[in-house]
Amino acid sequence: MLAIVAALGALLGAVALPCAPAQAQTTAALPFPPPMQERVSVLNARLGLHPDKTRLVLELTDSVPFTVSVHGSPYRVVVDLPDVSWPGGNTVMAGKGIVARYRFEGRDGGASRLVVETDGPARVVESYLIPPRDGFKPRFVLDIARTTPAQFAASAPVAATTATAATASVSRDAVRPPAKKDPIVPVAAALPPPVPPRAAPVPEKPMIVVDPGHGGVDPGAVGVGGVYEKDITLAMARELKRQLEGSGRYRVRLTRDKDVFIRLRDRVAIARESNADLFLSLHADSIGSANMRGLSIYTLSDRASDREAEMLAAKENRADALAGMDLSSENDLVASILIDLAQRDTMNHSKRFANMALEHLGREVKLIPNKPHRQAGFAVLTAPDMPSALVEMGYLSSPQDVSLLSKSAHREKLGRGMVRTIDAYFKWLTGAQKS
Repeated sequence: MLAIVAALGALLGAVALPCAPAQAQTTAALPFPPPMQERVSVLNARLGLHPDKTRLVLELTDSVPFTVSVHGSPYRVVVDLPDVSWPGGNTVMAGKGIVARYRFEGRDGGASRLVVETDGPARVVESYLIPPRDGFKPRFVLDIARTTPAQFAASAPVAATTATAATASVSRDAVRPPAKKDPIVPVAAALPPPVPPRAAPVPEKPMIVVDPGHGGVDPGAVGVGGVYEKDITLAMARELKRQLEGSGRYRVRLTRDKDVFIRLRDRVAIARESNADLFLSLHADSIGSANMRGLSIYTLSDRASDREAEMLAAKENRADALAGMDLSSENDLVASILIDLAQRDTMNHSKRFANMALEHLGREVKLIPNKPHRQAGFAVLTAPDMPSALVEMGYLSSPQDVSLLSKSAHREKLGRGMVRTIDAYFKWLTGAQKS
């Protein structure tokens, strides 16, 4: 989520981590071409998790040559680049998978460096540039996978991938190490004997935080027959947790698992502390009409997003306004711009989820007839770096909805639709990260 933020982070202060000089693997670099007339810039950066690797993608304004090398003490992958502009890139970015964190460094002599720290021995599976296509700018792709300390030590020193701007701009297949006949490239040391195949590491499962609305002294809506919204939402949250965990594909946390009161901001804080990949708040509304019934889903409105960015920016302590970034030293204008950028990206993901939810849930339960996807400024939806949605499961003023929501069979059916929605969302997200 912070990839978008980095595009305007030039206004942030620099943070750097020391790198020990010890080097496990090296690479022979081609000489960089003469400086370009216009400086190439990094427009976007994102990390993606795959079953057998972690992928880092940089979107650039133009193709550039690069050299990739792997180092130890501490374990890290280094990408050497020509003079590239990355506003805010020198702020340490939070990692995922094998990537502990990453940052960008300006170097003497008109060069740049991307340092990707890993949480253990790593190997570069592949590194290449994708030429401009399908409306995208050139993209640099770096795939990193885990390896054992013995394999790491045995692989040094071996030349890593080096690419020129010319080869990078042709196609992914064209990016190859330079031919041995090139006199400026030393002959690599002999490769070590092949090692037995190692089982691919199991990627961390997405974290889903489910928020049963209301609770404790706050009963929520009181429905037909005296049913409380807080009881309906808790029963549904437990059922959804059961199904999600039963699938084996997700980790799940409830903001409350009993009848207690939790402030709205604390519910969001619980999800962010859990590093949630998706936040779902469950509710059941009540209005004056007994005829109105059906499910609807809310995401954050643009106006609410603007107000939230301004409010977060105006706080004295903004160290946790965006995960992985400390905005406490920034003025209100800078902080609000950065928060707004992150929130816009998050809102797009939330809207994508909402549309998928209506598609899948509409096959299981009745939707409200008029605009089942709505936008509002619910406090639980205002986290700037976490896709969020609020599901109104039905109307407690409707005897039919109350009857259904009170039955375990209906909650099980509703849970199945939500699980299918979540599956579809993360399938889409994985595909988007690969591109």
